[in-house]
Amino acid sequence: MITYEDYKQYLSPALSKATNLVIDHGEGSYVWDVSGRRYLDWVQGIAVNALGHCHPRVVEAIREQVGKLLTCSFNVVNYESTLKWAKRIAEIAPGELGSTFFSNGGAEATDGALKLAKAYTGRPGIIAFKGSFHGRTIAATSVTASSAHYRAGYDPLVPGIDLVTYPSADQSPEGYTDDQIADWALRQLTDLFAYVRDPHSVAAVLMEPVQGEGGYVVPPTRFVKALRQLCTDNGILLIFDEIQAGYGRTGRMFASENFDVVPDIMTIGKAMAGGLPASGVVSTPEIMAAWGPGRHGGTFGGNPVVASAGLAVLDVYAETHLLDNVNAVGSYLAGRLDELKDEFPIVTDARGLGLMRAIELNHVDGRPGGDLLEEVRAICLDKGLMTLSCGVRHNGMRFATPLNTTTELIDEGLDILHQALTTVSAREAPRHTSGATTKQAVAA
Repeated sequence: MITYEDYKQYLSPALSKATNLVIDHGEGSYVWDVSGRRYLDWVQGIAVNALGHCHPRVVEAIREQVGKLLTCSFNVVNYESTLKWAKRIAEIAPGELGSTFFSNGGAEATDGALKLAKAYTGRPGIIAFKGSFHGRTIAATSVTASSAHYRAGYDPLVPGIDLVTYPSADQSPEGYTDDQIADWALRQLTDLFAYVRDPHSVAAVLMEPVQGEGGYVVPPTRFVKALRQLCTDNGILLIFDEIQAGYGRTGRMFASENFDVVPDIMTIGKAMAGGLPASGVVSTPEIMAAWGPGRHGGTFGGNPVVASAGLAVLDVYAETHLLDNVNAVGSYLAGRLDELKDEFPIVTDARGLGLMRAIELNHVDGRPGGDLLEEVRAICLDKGLMTLSCGVRHNGMRFATPLNTTTELIDEGLDILHQALTTVSAREAPRHTSGATTKQAVAA
């Protein structure tokens, strides 16, 4: 039987592996490894398989297109499926966002969005947020701050980029309310304008409307609205990275809709094409017009096979009223996660929107519980549940189920998680401290 260890020497160690499983096939919420063992998959390609593995409509659309044409390059010719896909995206995108540049992955979309913002404004500066993740290319790494490890050894990165506080409890003074968190983060941004960066030299502010890799953090609506106004007042473009949060995961088609805010540029990816590599930069026709022919490109973006899969995904979304399921099952999941938080002292937070949810683990003495989380994940995997971490301190567990999951499947996974938390909690001996909190322990 083939194993990862037998082939590890042929692969670059740069790619971190969450498991050593060798997967043979998948269907819906499950995957099977080469030994025939079944796993409930709550990673789904890192929020890629919004309809689960091998959805029949998507598979059939791919199969039909593969039999006709793989590629001629969208730089050279047009494809019916890609043209229709662009129109469908324009129909579901918020506000006046109606023009799409297709690419292959999230980092490519990030690079494209930054180039577009600079081309339109003629300005050099970019502002991004601590806790953010936007990809692994040099430009995307330059605006990523969910782990110093991702940036280590790559200096000098792209110049003209400033990183500011994201409006989260973890990045603000302890005990702040949502309004205070919003005000704190806004103050950091306005201080940047006052002390360091002239706002009229800034092309764009790049923000995840819900942070993904950084911990599935939902910002206060007050902050998002104020940021939109601040950008408008200073001629700065607002870019929303919807690569993980978009395409229905939060219960709205795009996460920005939860805040009633429309960005100037939006990046999309992950769930777009049912498991095939796809991403896009979406903006208004006016802004896109500044990106003249030849100013950006790519060999494989807009591939007809990927576009056919993308059209099938949107068909299923519409025909099954998928967002209704996301909100209903997401609400159920939220309630169950709150129960875990109440039961287990090491579960210190449960947060999210729709089916983009996470829990956070910490030691009883306040230290970040990244080690506890890895113990929990290992037990879950041993019992047949695939999970993935998140958060700057690697102590969050994110839930990226298919969007068409059921409460029965949620219960199946949470029963395993409950067993794991019970085992790990029993090992976590109470530590008598002087009331140190997680933030105080981290600061120390």
